[in-house]
Amino acid sequence: MIIPKYFNDRANGWENDPMEVERAFVSANEIKDFLKPDRSMTAFELGCGTGLLGYFLKDSFLSITLADSSERMIEALKDRIRNNHITNLHPLVMDLLTQDTGLKKYDVIFTLMTLHHITDLDTILFKFGNMLRKNGYLCIADLEKEDGTYHENMSDFQGHHGFKKENLEKLLVRYGFRICFYKTFFIIEKTMNNGRKKEFPLFMLMAQK
Repeated sequence: MIIPKYFNDRANGWENDPMEVERAFVSANEIKDFLKPDRSMTAFELGCGTGLLGYFLKDSFLSITLADSSERMIEALKDRIRNNHITNLHPLVMDLLTQDTGLKKYDVIFTLMTLHHITDLDTILFKFGNMLRKNGYLCIADLEKEDGTYHENMSDFQGHHGFKKENLEKLLVRYGFRICFYKTFFIIEKTMNNGRKKEFPLFMLMAQK
């Protein structure tokens, strides 16, 4: 489940962390390297935050719809769009679990560190399948399975402590996807409450409908 208040409170300073910017940049390059998108393709991002990933992908797609349930994150994204005179990024405040995007279909859907916040994976993957055109791609960048300490400072966290590839693959197959790319591509290093540093690997998964 996405937690709007947590992200609303952090929207203004979200990009002050160089790791957030680097993670989005590396994610965008992984997506471009594998998919080799062209300017005829459309994309949808769920959990876009301030729009870093979409910003790094904007020159690779005809248009990208960027959705998030945090109003303040979307406000920050709108500021970016205005300040940079961007015409092909389209921000949207929405909770995809309870709302729909209509009949519009996309060539690519991507998420970055969003899926582990969503408790109801069945609903979200079912909707992703309906939103994609035939042979479209779902790109998921998220936490590999961890021991639950990644969110030690988020007391009301109710999501998943990362994912094992085989468990996520079973779900994806159920909703008509096949995995065609998977790799560990990024490491988040966090200083934990005990003062020790800990590494959390992220995976990049590409699945085709």
